[in-house]
Amino acid sequence: MRVVSWNVNGLRSIHRKGFLPWLSKARADIVGLQEVRARVEQLPAEVRAPRRWKTHFVAAERPGYSGVGLFSRHEPDDLTTTLDAPEMDAEGRLQFARFGKLTVVNGYFPNGNGKDRDLSRIPFKLDFYRRLFARLEKPLRDNQRVLVMGDFNTAHQDIDLARPRENRETSGFRPEERAEFDRWIRAGWVDTFRHFNAAGGHYSWWSQRAGVREKNIGWRIDYVLATPAALAFVKKASVHPDVHGSDHCPVSVDLDPAVLA
Repeated sequence: MRVVSWNVNGLRSIHRKGFLPWLSKARADIVGLQEVRARVEQLPAEVRAPRRWKTHFVAAERPGYSGVGLFSRHEPDDLTTTLDAPEMDAEGRLQFARFGKLTVVNGYFPNGNGKDRDLSRIPFKLDFYRRLFARLEKPLRDNQRVLVMGDFNTAHQDIDLARPRENRETSGFRPEERAEFDRWIRAGWVDTFRHFNAAGGHYSWWSQRAGVREKNIGWRIDYVLATPAALAFVKKASVHPDVHGSDHCPVSVDLDPAVLA
């Protein structure tokens, strides 16, 4: 089975660029989207409920902002969407979906930049990381099968962006953000892509400035993290830079279907 994560930078926008044809060919069983930027009633019917897919959307209170969506071949056994933190829940950033023994967390982690790119949202971003970490601490400790996927808005190591030296003071690669990512890894979470791929040059986000994506001057900020119990079923992890339509590309993991049983 395949689990895919994609920051679509506006679901209505990417729908016009071929989202449904991509979905039909992606060979996916579960697809988590971030930055949907629409309430469910604003989505075209064919996107809101495609044939043979179960869907669920969480919108931010602020119009046209944030939001996550889940497409799955089967209805989740359980689905929740809150961290019990009103200021974070208001931004529509999370879905916790359980399919049998596998829990998939679809997350759109905050950017640390404020309105004027002044780094003012970094404390909020780090608090989000920490609250989610605490929420998942028991499942990790209890050896449960959990995947956390989405736009983490952080490049973890130098190898995860094309120009690390120039971006050390940029949100997304600042020491305090990377240290929080380190904490997840030290606790036992596994970066599935790095587990299978040690080489550089693999990115999931590119600036929309002309020529940047063509030159592959990018950042890897989209991840699928796995508990060790879930990693035992992961056969492959991929980044899909050939898929266009957003400033991000999809990332995925292929798992043994026995992960559900």
